[in-house]
Amino acid sequence: MNRNIIWGQIFVDELASSGLKAVCAAPGSRHTPLMLAFAKHPDIKVYSHLDERSAAFFALGLALASDEPVALVCSSGTAGANMYPAIIEAHQSRVPLIVLTADRPHELRHSGANQTIDQIKMFGDFVLWFVDMQLPEANPPAIAMRNLRTTANRAYATANGLRKGVVHLNFPFRKPLEPTPVEGDMLEVSDEASGQEGRLPATQFASSVILPDYRKPIDDIPQNLNGIIVCGQRYINSSILSLAHTLGYPVLADAFSGLRFDNNSFENFVSGSYETYLANNGTLPFVPEVVLRFGTIPLSKSLGSYIEKLSPQIYMVISNDGDWNDDSHRITHFIHTNVEEYVDHSLPLGRLANHVNVEKVYKLEVSTRRAIREEINNAAYFDGAVVYDVVDLIPDESTLFVGNSLPVRHLDQFGKPQQKRIYTYANRGASGIDGNISTALGAGTARPDKPLVAIFGDITFYHDMNGLLAVHRCGVPITIVLINNDGGGIFNRLPIRDYEPEFTDYFITPHGLDFSHAAKLYGLDYVAIDAREGQSGARESFREAFSKVVGSEKSTIIEVRTDSKFDDNRRKEIVTAVHQRLSELDI
Repeated sequence: MNRNIIWGQIFVDELASSGLKAVCAAPGSRHTPLMLAFAKHPDIKVYSHLDERSAAFFALGLALASDEPVALVCSSGTAGANMYPAIIEAHQSRVPLIVLTADRPHELRHSGANQTIDQIKMFGDFVLWFVDMQLPEANPPAIAMRNLRTTANRAYATANGLRKGVVHLNFPFRKPLEPTPVEGDMLEVSDEASGQEGRLPATQFASSVILPDYRKPIDDIPQNLNGIIVCGQRYINSSILSLAHTLGYPVLADAFSGLRFDNNSFENFVSGSYETYLANNGTLPFVPEVVLRFGTIPLSKSLGSYIEKLSPQIYMVISNDGDWNDDSHRITHFIHTNVEEYVDHSLPLGRLANHVNVEKVYKLEVSTRRAIREEINNAAYFDGAVVYDVVDLIPDESTLFVGNSLPVRHLDQFGKPQQKRIYTYANRGASGIDGNISTALGAGTARPDKPLVAIFGDITFYHDMNGLLAVHRCGVPITIVLINNDGGGIFNRLPIRDYEPEFTDYFITPHGLDFSHAAKLYGLDYVAIDAREGQSGARESFREAFSKVVGSEKSTIIEVRTDSKFDDNRRKEIVTAVHQRLSELDI
């Protein structure tokens, strides 16, 4: 052994003692001391990938679904740069990652040495903490070893803190990188860092947000004011439904809030169809003067526009991490605290809530759902109906990852509340279409015994096809619903659609790809369904194919061919039909 190997073993063992269970890695050379340490550690699972971008997004999905830090390790040079998009998403979504980049020693920096770039703070403000680690020494002083250990402890604690996020540690190594004996180097790990099972970390951390010593400002809300509770993205404790019952406020739950698809005892409090009934200047059957929001900004454009025009007297946001989320700048009260504890302390208010507004919104919700169901059952099939059917057919306790662009919007609009638990995830921090397949597979790895389903558009799928290698390499069975409208169909929703030929050539960008070849390349089963212009029998074919493969040990791509203009017109027709139905509703 030599100084590099000892250095890597001590650091990795300290991460494990802090609680690290998983690392994602790509091949290289300069990170060899760290890679060997991870590979030999009995308490850390290594997920091996062939490229850094796939590794990073896989780690992102695993950390997102497990809500625990996951490490990333790579070689020097542009290897780390390939992880940048996933690091940005992790920062924006508050996902805990520990990024370990290997580097050349200081004397080779700015020298023209091969595979050497400036890696100092290379991820800028998208990390919570950066450390350029010291070079391993032959016989280091005790304080240097203590620093190595406590840095590992601090990295884990910082990534997993109240405001979760990314930590970047940059490790310079001189050769030899392999476990080659070097005369004069220490040759064995001290007893203190020998990886003994159950050994406590060198430094233990604890943190908390002090709970306000009062229930204000919820207590200060006059009981005669009408209100709503908005649950945005990020998983939210179901005790919020008890708060809704206490206040008499209906809950508008984002598809990624964790409340819309859950077995709960307050089903009539949860509304999930607001993107449709609030579209085209729709309104609630009362005027909310109070908005209580938990989680980040909801995905729904209709809901955002409604609140913006509403200008409520009280717009209160209760936040776990303290991050500002208010693109309309309407917030009147911002509370940084432990949401679960705050809500629990706010329940015994002694109020006699009137549930008349809850009943009105539930009536609106049920009528909207019924109209959507009838339209999907009796009219031409389209991409939004595909997502509707996935939510209808997916087994209880499944993991559902939804790609950006149109699929996340379809889930939010057509994913009706369910009396079954669906764990929904998406990369909504930066809303990019890169790395979505890898993120989905990482999320599925966090819940290995449950069915994993992912819905992607064709461009999102194309961006990360190499991520499919992890299906078999990392052993993650998946059912992929690939909605292929041959280009960027979401741009049909923008005014640029009226400007041809630029719109088709530079925005829609049709590709004409046959994705059956991707399924064959990566060893996945494949089913093709043609649903263009509502082709007859498409829905029955999709439901049969999906029901057959979901939750099985085999991985399958179900490609549904659609037409983006036709699909968007069908969506608009459904909104019109819903509003016609609601105009006849007596609320």
